[in-house]
Amino acid sequence: MDRSAEGTLEKGERLHSQWRRDLPWERVEKSYVFEGPSGKENLSDLFDGRSQLVVYHFMFAPDWDAGCPHCSHWADNFDRVIVHLNQRDVTMIAVSRAPYSKLVVYEKRMGWSFKWVSSFESDFNLDYQASFTPSQLAEKRAFYNFEEQDPGFSEREVLSIFNKDCEGNIFLTYSTYARGTDIMNFDYKNIDFLPTGRD
Repeated sequence: MDRSAEGTLEKGERLHSQWRRDLPWERVEKSYVFEGPSGKENLSDLFDGRSQLVVYHFMFAPDWDAGCPHCSHWADNFDRVIVHLNQRDVTMIAVSRAPYSKLVVYEKRMGWSFKWVSSFESDFNLDYQASFTPSQLAEKRAFYNFEEQDPGFSEREVLSIFNKDCEGNIFLTYSTYARGTDIMNFDYKNIDFLPTGRD
């Protein structure tokens, strides 16, 4: 086996991670309201006293009765890792457009305990290209994954990373879409090492 190829891949992954950290930050100027287990909160509240916030935009539209099966698979990975992220000054949550009353029911059904909030009363998921309007769906054209395309569904998978500085300013530091969110799935990443891959 050619170990030099594996070393090149590892070096490439380190460079990619540095490239991601070096991307320009975008200041969040808009106010957003969320509803969750702590009642109404704004984006700053969701950091829970930490400086970094990982948001998984969980596909669950207001008119759906259950969350996306794929997002649910991803979410099965969340609970046990969050305590370790907390030790690194990171808060991780999920955000969906469905009303909080629906999220609570589905969360109980799935046996999850991570923080999951509703952005039903704000444009948060629309602004971060995780949700799309009826007109965008009808026209089959919206900005998603860094290009104009047919989003396919009213909800799409997105991972957004935010930072809050000592003065309380909030910045979007990174976003990834579609297959880029695979990094959140532990078993997919392990399956990728196997000879048969994902079949």
